[in-house]
Amino acid sequence: MNIVEQIKQPILTEMELFEKKFHKSMASKVALLNRITYYIVNRKGKQMRPMFVFLTAKMVAGEVNERTYRGASVIELIHTATLVHDDVVDDSNKRRGFFSLNALWKNKIAVLVGDYLLSKGLLLSIDNNDFDLLRIISVAVREMSEGELLQIEKARRLDITEEVYYEIIRQKTATLIAACCALGAASVLPEHSEWIEKMRKFGELIGMAFQIKDDLFDYTDGPIGKPTGIDIKEQKMTLPLIYALNHADKKEKRWLINSVKNHNKDKKRVREVIAFVKQKQGLIYAEQKMIEFQQEALLLLNNFPNSPYKEALVLMVNYVIERKK
Repeated sequence: MNIVEQIKQPILTEMELFEKKFHKSMASKVALLNRITYYIVNRKGKQMRPMFVFLTAKMVAGEVNERTYRGASVIELIHTATLVHDDVVDDSNKRRGFFSLNALWKNKIAVLVGDYLLSKGLLLSIDNNDFDLLRIISVAVREMSEGELLQIEKARRLDITEEVYYEIIRQKTATLIAACCALGAASVLPEHSEWIEKMRKFGELIGMAFQIKDDLFDYTDGPIGKPTGIDIKEQKMTLPLIYALNHADKKEKRWLINSVKNHNKDKKRVREVIAFVKQKQGLIYAEQKMIEFQQEALLLLNNFPNSPYKEALVLMVNYVIERKK
């Protein structure tokens, strides 16, 4: 049994029922839409986000309810919508090894499908008066948009400090995982704002560690993770690079900024940048920070009694920083 299956084990029944409910929540009277949503459902990823929702709910209350299923469906609908829109924005033809919607059905249809999924998610909450859950999700969507735009703005000038980097990844990545954990708690214990906030913070810390791990893949040789140097080619300022910049002399700094700005398509130059970042201990520093976020997340779980759900969340936290892709 692989690690993801182990994590899923205590909520296997919930995940199976969730799949049916999620598929149903996508249904439309338009045949083309149903064909596309069928394609989406059959090419799903690990489904970590709904897993966070169910594990959190079960850990804090020992049970789930219909609100939990709706919360998991809404988060997955909105997450899927953002991925569809991302592929259009990035002009990406592949998603998890399969053709993206824009590659198969072109940009206009892909954007409309993304909008449809977004509206289905919002209506699922509104129709059931889950306004507290809708608020959690809406804040996450706003922050994700702000994080993407902040990253684009900073990439133009390459003037990202470590603090700004943390703010970007908090908004871009961590906020959605934070929303999953807050949703799980809020769905079963709507009155316990302290526990909801604790779980939101827990999700945020895991999200921060997750993104730093993702950034480290950019410096990994071989086929695991994403292709080496892709962030440098896209002029993304990640933590290893920021650390190297902060510990470079004036001449090295000029060379580094010039390389990322003007020579990011030159494979030899990208390799030189990767070597320079490694030499300046950028990877070691980023790994330390990732472990700090992971340890802080684990500390928050100490507030809860031992259970299979807590154990699965501990496994999840460790998986985030030990995964190979």
